[in-house]
Amino acid sequence: MSAGPSSKKKICYYYHEDIGNFSYGQGHPMKPHRIRMTHNLLLNYGLYKELQIYRPRAVTDTEISQFHSDDYVDFLNHVTPNNMHEYQTQLSRFNVGEDCPVFDGLYKYCQLSTGGSVCAAAKLNSGESDIAINWAGGLHHAKKSEASGFCYINDIVLGILELLKYHQRVLYVDIDIHHGDGVEEAFYTTDRVMCVSFHKFGEYFPGTGDVRDVGAGKGKHYSVNFPLRDGVDDVSYESIFKPIIQKVMDCFRPDAVVMQCGADSLAGDRLGCFNLSLKGHADCVEFVKRFNLPLMVLGGGGYTVRNVARCWAYETAILLEKDIPDSIPFNDYFEYYSPEYSLSINPTNQDNLNTKDYLERYRDKILDNLSHCLDHAPSVQMRMPPPRHSMESDDEDDDDPDARFIVRESDAHIEHEAELYTPDDRPERHQTEDDVDSFITPMIVPGITAGAAAAQRAAAARMAAAAESGTIEETVDAMTTLTVKDKGKDEDRPDSVSSSSSSFSSSSSSSSSPSSSSSSSASSASVVTGSLPM
Repeated sequence: MSAGPSSKKKICYYYHEDIGNFSYGQGHPMKPHRIRMTHNLLLNYGLYKELQIYRPRAVTDTEISQFHSDDYVDFLNHVTPNNMHEYQTQLSRFNVGEDCPVFDGLYKYCQLSTGGSVCAAAKLNSGESDIAINWAGGLHHAKKSEASGFCYINDIVLGILELLKYHQRVLYVDIDIHHGDGVEEAFYTTDRVMCVSFHKFGEYFPGTGDVRDVGAGKGKHYSVNFPLRDGVDDVSYESIFKPIIQKVMDCFRPDAVVMQCGADSLAGDRLGCFNLSLKGHADCVEFVKRFNLPLMVLGGGGYTVRNVARCWAYETAILLEKDIPDSIPFNDYFEYYSPEYSLSINPTNQDNLNTKDYLERYRDKILDNLSHCLDHAPSVQMRMPPPRHSMESDDEDDDDPDARFIVRESDAHIEHEAELYTPDDRPERHQTEDDVDSFITPMIVPGITAGAAAAQRAAAARMAAAAESGTIEETVDAMTTLTVKDKGKDEDRPDSVSSSSSSFSSSSSSSSSPSSSSSSSASSASVVTGSLPM
């Protein structure tokens, strides 16, 4: 798979006007206000004219629980600054406190930032967009039952789970200065998601991401970590980023890409120690875009807010293939960019501790590892996609603000016309081996061996068990219902395994919730027409 020139892309952009109203508290380095500043630059540069702008919906508890534990989600939903004294045990248990404080509207903030990523994934799944942007997302440190590094809900994991319903393999690329530990941990044991992270390592938060951390079980060698030292510059970064991503594309052959574009790797960041220019950071985004794969672009870290807004506005222009002037147009936050009032972020005179020998040694080690361990891409049996239920409205004024449409409640009343039982009367029925046979038989690819068919039946049983247990590792593993015996030869793979013509059903999604939960995410947002959110 090679990078090359791309045709005109359909690009959607998710922004909610309330996201900038939330505050982590006085003196906290994380400022959601930076998202509003970015949006304001997009408006005043005129980039919005080239985008499909959507307001993300707030994701439900059920959708968040596809990855996060129910008790953790319930805690975030109910804790407030006024009642947090009643949750002392949970505050400690869930690591909520100094770095991840309780603030007004905490859960709503999580719902909106996560909603943008889940909705963006649904847009890519449907083919309505080629690139989907959510600068409010990218919160890569959150764990299944723990807040971490200013992150509470891991929108990236939930977005990737949405993509896995329709795509065989998803690549995650992280250029934040901090290691993407929450995402890597979530997919550490699966070969369906490859996580590639370039980050500062050594006495630096979160302390993970050693080059030797390569995954486990089926996911061994599907985690790629490049540990960097202080002061890495554009030339050094490019010398490792492009060859490694090219090799990953050739070996893993992803069907979709998620890219976390944390701006704390820029020169002059309040918490960072890298020395990348605006162009050096954006070149990474442009390089990934050239592979012409469905691409979700997310925000992340970044604590010098004026530089965060500059970076993400410029990278939006890169994705749109639009040239914008270096002089920043007048906008609501014009004074933030004084005294230069320019878009450029130039490197400083910081020493680069990443020697040429150090970079080449680790680059060659990673490339060699990819060559020996990923001589094939994992193959999976695909199924029919889940049904879609559109909830988008061209006119928000037509919506009843007091009405709540919940897809899973509607689906609960849909029955076959010959069904004699009511929902309350239907007897419980346990799955039998015959049920598994009838479930898997229509999916068997003509011409495969009896052994492969038996493997499919076993995978279906694991899928049912995984859905029952609700663990992400078991669920993603169970989605892989067929592995071609000779993976090294593309010609041996059945045509029907192609990702371009196949997709998952909701029963093979990484959730134990009803299929309507996943389908509701496909109807991702209220489209903003006529006027733009401010």
